Amino acid sequence: MKMKKVLKAVGIILLAVIIIAAVALGYYTIREYRPDAVETVEPGDGTAQLGTGESFTVLTYNTGYAGLSKDEDFFMDGGSKVQPESKELIENNLNGITSILKDQDADIYFLQEVDRDSKRSYHIDEQEYYEQELGLPGMFACNFKVDYVPYPLPPIGKVTSGLVTMTGLSVSKASRIALPESFSWPIKTCNLKRCMLETRIPIKDSDKELVLINFHLEAYDSGEGKIAQSKLLAEKLASEYEKGNYVIAGGDFNQTFEGLETYPVHDKDSWVPGVIGKEVIPEGFSYAVANNAPTCRLLNGPYSGNYEDSQVYVLDGFIVSDNIEVSKVVNIDTDFEYTDHQPVRVEAVLK
Repeated sequence: MKMKKVLKAVGIILLAVIIIAAVALGYYTIREYRPDAVETVEPGDGTAQLGTGESFTVLTYNTGYAGLSKDEDFFMDGGSKVQPESKELIENNLNGITSILKDQDADIYFLQEVDRDSKRSYHIDEQEYYEQELGLPGMFACNFKVDYVPYPLPPIGKVTSGLVTMTGLSVSKASRIALPESFSWPIKTCNLKRCMLETRIPIKDSDKELVLINFHLEAYDSGEGKIAQSKLLAEKLASEYEKGNYVIAGGDFNQTFEGLETYPVHDKDSWVPGVIGKEVIPEGFSYAVANNAPTCRLLNGPYSGNYEDSQVYVLDGFIVSDNIEVSKVVNIDTDFEYTDHQPVRVEAVLK
């Protein structure tokens, strides 16, 4: 009799767990962020004009939601932390990142991992912060929107984050273009929805446009996602080039570049990026990348202060159409002070 009561109690507990899990899965499925393939983004209100023969600069910078400075680690990279311990640390990193952006004084900024309302960054609107500090309008494309990410312990919690392109140039149109998803249900309900942020700049005294594409490709899948995303990116590049437009795509590839495997992999058991080659990009395009300094560090622990002891890579850069002359591309060495990435700056002229 006593055994029957125990079994009954166990059965009730198991049933309760199943019901709770089913309700949770139902909630996340209903609330899953499902953007359209293409969505219009409110364009910036810049007024500056760009013409052929004029030099301009673009800077790409993964800001790591201002939460991944040199003393931080991250659980997905072999570390233990989920979010920084204080709001003050986020604010200090935002100030430091902004000072770097100001020093570079670029005409166009591609920023990745910019939080608007996330627990991990203490719900600071980082886009608004950058816009106010730089005095530039920004355009936002969301690629991570979840009411409450339930893992790990303590959980990540609420996330609203994405890509931001900032420029004082006149913008005719901006769009969020969805990239293929890397994960299936139910994992995808709480995961990123990768995208490209397209910004179209009219060219002075011309019917052509400068098409800017800001992106952040998949990091933690088995590889198929990055391949599919890179393919769609290449198709977009080819389409714009066929129209006679000038094209610059840039951001965080989450892959290193063939011929730039400069920094040795110390720990092959941790995250190791794939290698992307010239065969991935269409005819008429080339990479604008540099290896004078790494652009990303592994977050399995705090930054050691040198490249020999910390795992580093070159993962960030640009793809440029051949109707644009690149005069210089350089990785800006910030000693990973405020985020786990370092910015890349390209100087170019429209032919």
